[in-house]
Amino acid sequence: MESTLTARDRVGVQDFVLLENYTSEAAFIENLRRRFGENLIYTYIGSVLVSVNPNKDLEIYSKAHMERYRGVSFYEISPHIYAVSDNTYRAMRTERRDQCILISGESGAGKTEASKKILQYYATTCPVTDHLSTLRDRLVQSNPVLEAFGNAKTLRNDNSSRFGKYMDVQFDFRGAPIGGHILNYLLEKSRVVHQNHGERNFHIFYQLLEGGEQNLLSKLGLERNAQKYQYLVKGCCPRVSSINDKNDWRTVRKALTVIGFHEDEVEDLLNIIASVLHLGNTQFGEGKNGENQITTEPQLKYLSKLLGVDGAALREALTHKKITAKGEEMISPLSFEQAVAARDALAKAVYGRAFTWLVVKINQSLAFKGSSSVIGLLDIYGFEVFQHNSFEQFCINYCNEKLHQLFIELTLKSEQEEYEAEGITWEPVKYFDNKIICDLVEGKHKGLISILDEECLRPGEPSDISFLEKLEDTLGGHAHFVTHKLSNGKTRKAVSREEFKLIHYAGEVNYSVNGFLDKNKDLLYRNLKEVICQSNSQVLSQCFHREEVTDQKRPETTATQFKNSLAKLIEILMSKEPSYVRCIKPNDAKQSGRFDEALVRHQVKYLGLMENLRVRRAGFAYRRHYETFLQRYKSLCPGTWPNWQGRLADGVATLVQHLGYKPEEYKLGKTKIFIRFPKTLFSTEDSLEARRPALVLTLQTSWRGYRERAKYLRIRQAVIQSAWRGMISRQKARRRRHAVDIIRKFIKGFIYRHYEHCPENEYFLDHQRFSFLMMLFRNPPKSVLDKSWPIPPPCLTEASEHLCRLCMRNMMRAYCRRIQPEWKKQMEQKVVASQIFKDQKDSYPQSVPKLFVASRLNSEEFNLKVIQTLGNDKVKYGIAVTKYDRRGYKARPRQLLLTSSFAMLVAEAKLKQRIDYATLRSISVSSLSDGFMVLHVPSEDNKQKQLSWRLTAMIITFAVARGKEGVIDFTSGPELKVAKCKKGHLLVTAPKLNP
Repeated sequence: MESTLTARDRVGVQDFVLLENYTSEAAFIENLRRRFGENLIYTYIGSVLVSVNPNKDLEIYSKAHMERYRGVSFYEISPHIYAVSDNTYRAMRTERRDQCILISGESGAGKTEASKKILQYYATTCPVTDHLSTLRDRLVQSNPVLEAFGNAKTLRNDNSSRFGKYMDVQFDFRGAPIGGHILNYLLEKSRVVHQNHGERNFHIFYQLLEGGEQNLLSKLGLERNAQKYQYLVKGCCPRVSSINDKNDWRTVRKALTVIGFHEDEVEDLLNIIASVLHLGNTQFGEGKNGENQITTEPQLKYLSKLLGVDGAALREALTHKKITAKGEEMISPLSFEQAVAARDALAKAVYGRAFTWLVVKINQSLAFKGSSSVIGLLDIYGFEVFQHNSFEQFCINYCNEKLHQLFIELTLKSEQEEYEAEGITWEPVKYFDNKIICDLVEGKHKGLISILDEECLRPGEPSDISFLEKLEDTLGGHAHFVTHKLSNGKTRKAVSREEFKLIHYAGEVNYSVNGFLDKNKDLLYRNLKEVICQSNSQVLSQCFHREEVTDQKRPETTATQFKNSLAKLIEILMSKEPSYVRCIKPNDAKQSGRFDEALVRHQVKYLGLMENLRVRRAGFAYRRHYETFLQRYKSLCPGTWPNWQGRLADGVATLVQHLGYKPEEYKLGKTKIFIRFPKTLFSTEDSLEARRPALVLTLQTSWRGYRERAKYLRIRQAVIQSAWRGMISRQKARRRRHAVDIIRKFIKGFIYRHYEHCPENEYFLDHQRFSFLMMLFRNPPKSVLDKSWPIPPPCLTEASEHLCRLCMRNMMRAYCRRIQPEWKKQMEQKVVASQIFKDQKDSYPQSVPKLFVASRLNSEEFNLKVIQTLGNDKVKYGIAVTKYDRRGYKARPRQLLLTSSFAMLVAEAKLKQRIDYATLRSISVSSLSDGFMVLHVPSEDNKQKQLSWRLTAMIITFAVARGKEGVIDFTSGPELKVAKCKKGHLLVTAPKLNP
């Protein structure tokens, strides 16, 4: 900020606390006017940013400007919305405390644009990943969607927010945005059915008609002409030169996709928007029997289709109401006025709840569950005073009373905490405490809202006038409440008989009570609600819950809902460290360069800027950290120039003593210097400006000396480099000559490599031997199975053989030393199996990795009688087998038990056959993977003295009886199969595992 203090006569001061005549409103506005004339739209009041809407595009929002303010001290450069954004972001990260930025001002002052610039700053400068990039896009794209459904053209602003918005932006530990949440307040639903002259309905209606595809409009039953819809012609302003509805429609559709809305949700949402337009065109007239009825049938058909409800039920609900008296329900016809009111109430309810649903869906797309730091953005309506003020202005101004109360309290608290932290005596500040006005509005039983609710709920026929009379009876003696009846002769003309006046902190406002009760109740006839609750629309079913129809509890009034939500908002803001942006509109005509002093004075008063300045200037106008102050002004004192080596506080004390500061002009805190009067700072700044020519001359002299010394050093370095390059070149030449000699020896040795050892091949043979031995050293065989061995040179053939044998012997010895007894036994058995089955049995390769087991049967599977029969003969091995008879080949399940001297086949407890090993002639198996085994033993027929059998390729022949043979045929097939074939042979089919 200090960089342009010397230009203050032309562009004014950048911080209002530096105004000499800080109590003068005229001086305040003149400073604003000067800066506005130079396109300097931002000014500070301490840490509060005052922003004047330029009503034109300024080249101060580029990415380069963002980088300029990134990570820079708040007062180091000129005021900007980016400075507030960055200061808040850095405070959140360094102090680990949630922050919030409160943006306020009247319609057209630039609040929405300010919140957009803040979001764009965070989206551009914060670290981001692919996932976070999607979230960043959703945060940014939520703005055009909310603007389309919640903003409208008013007399003061072409893009006026007609709802209050508080957005939390969540950041992770790295400072990257990871989520967000939006709270909305008091949508101006009355705008759906009525607009003042020169104003428009919400943007989305015109965007749909101008930008929607023709087939979409046909499906919705709409025409591309806003003049044909009653809800869009009240303000006589369907088109605005500064708004391109067609382009905005494309932006909104793209934004809905980016945020994550499904096509069916968008379709339902557009159905609701179209249904509101059809509701506006729904007309009523007198029927044959004198009753009120709907005269526009096409609208009713479209309404039933778009809302997803029964057309007959909707017709009935729009022309009749359901009354419950003494437990009985009665249907009563509506008058023409009541039917129109019911239609408008339905339109407002449907649009209002659809807007709330929209905010909920956006929150779901931005949701992040987990711990995070938060920066809140509050974009809320400023104090409003119109020619005719109603219920909406009452709620808005009540909100501003609460926020102003919070603003003053937090500003005073911040000032007091800074003084106490720096050890400066705090002097109490007198200020207007608007708690008395807040209590007047929200007090229990006697507050204005409580009286309004009581009047809405009391039996009988309450009216707006009866409400006004009750206010006069209850609040008649309050200093900030005036009515026509309670005022004196001088002020009575300023208040009509249907108005009451509240004296706010920002001024007096007259409120018309007409419509207060209806707007506060905001009721929808029960039978209309029943019809909408039966809707098959996905969106409406989430907006209108069927429990509402059966719930007998009275819903909260609009004012009470707003009061409760405002209390929660204040609680949220109190839990965060606040920053403030106060927006000012320079003129009502939206012209650039025009500064309406009366309008600006009006806003300065309503925003409480003078009171804020007075609180900020109650003590000291200027305060800076010692390091910043000393760095800027150290050249003004010989004791601190060019560098101060001691404590910063001592350096500042030396500097201010040299400058001649009087004791009452400053105080030294623990880390900051406090200067009471702006003139003290300005005189110091003027001294610095006068000192600058001498500083420039000193710097120029130093620079010239440095440049000449650098030139001399370059020349000297060139001489040294020349000698150095010569030495390096000579070394390179020696290395080249040595390399050439080596290469020559190597080539000559290669030529004489087959000769006896001689001087010509000595180097080459030595190199061969060394290379071979090093290769063996680095890559020896890793295991006994590794048979690889490098080919040796001819001169090392014999040595290589000896080394190979020694290496293998050493590895074998190491391997045998490590082997366990159990594993050794397995190896011996595997060797025997290999000798028998290798290259003979198809299933042998698959059996090699499998270990031999002691038995295939558990001890529990042996029959006890069989064990007793064996006596001293112990079973060595047992396995379950299938035995095929020689005659007929019948399969029988058996157990094959092996002892030390014989084998036997057992069926349950019976010993079926005993085969002594001495009588066993041979064992036959096939070469396939069948698991089939033939034991050849002598025949039990005494007459058949000799066993006769033969084994040919895939056939085993054996003697069955005298002169009769049995044949077993083996063949390959897809699966294992044993069966008797037509020839009477036993056919064994087995798959071939190793083709």
